[in-house]
Amino acid sequence: MRIDKLHTIDSTNSYLKRISKEEDAQEDIVVWALEQTAGRGQMGTTWSAESGKNLTFSVFRKVKRITISEQFYALMAASLAIKDVLSKLLIKNVRVKWPNDILTDNDKICGILIESVIKRGKLDAMILGVGLNVNQTEWKDTPRATSIKARTGIHFDLEEILSMLLTQFHHYVDLLIKGEFETIKRDYEAHLFKKDKPATFIASDGTQFVGIIKGVSETGKLILLQEDEVVNEYDLKEIQLLY
Repeated sequence: MRIDKLHTIDSTNSYLKRISKEEDAQEDIVVWALEQTAGRGQMGTTWSAESGKNLTFSVFRKVKRITISEQFYALMAASLAIKDVLSKLLIKNVRVKWPNDILTDNDKICGILIESVIKRGKLDAMILGVGLNVNQTEWKDTPRATSIKARTGIHFDLEEILSMLLTQFHHYVDLLIKGEFETIKRDYEAHLFKKDKPATFIASDGTQFVGIIKGVSETGKLILLQEDEVVNEYDLKEIQLLY
């Protein structure tokens, strides 16, 4: 696997999209930046992190055995890989906040962004972006943020944690290649934040409602049990979990 380490870049995902297209990349590429000036999150949100204190990186990988309809399994697998590593680092109560945030208790410690590369109507490659709070301990505009150091009191080597993450990613890639989709989905649902508990959501039209998270669909929609025992599925654009 090729690893490009950069000091400053706009966004590792954007950079990787550019160079993979320019080079017609066929191999796995990791781009790790010590600082992002325009880090991106899901749905156009931004990811802000202090320079040199956190892990901000993206992975480009060709996809051969996953279809467009199955791409959410890659996000589930990435979430589980990060959860596994955080658990090894003694971070407690790690949960996945649907669809792409990793929490410890109620605080966000990591965000994931997966973008698909489509060619001739088929899924050709995926770019996985990760923003993991490692050694930063203060945030100005993110009250529910935390980090590995904030939780453990230990200052970690960024390269060591990156190596652990890549190793765990490989493990889950092997499961994807073997078609172990149900195993991945079951483990992802087992670690869903607020699963089987009443939670408040806000719909795209601004209305609020209460639902109980029961799981996710194969395409990544959130399955909610609502009033009168009605079960509905929601896309990311349709609802937001309030917590």
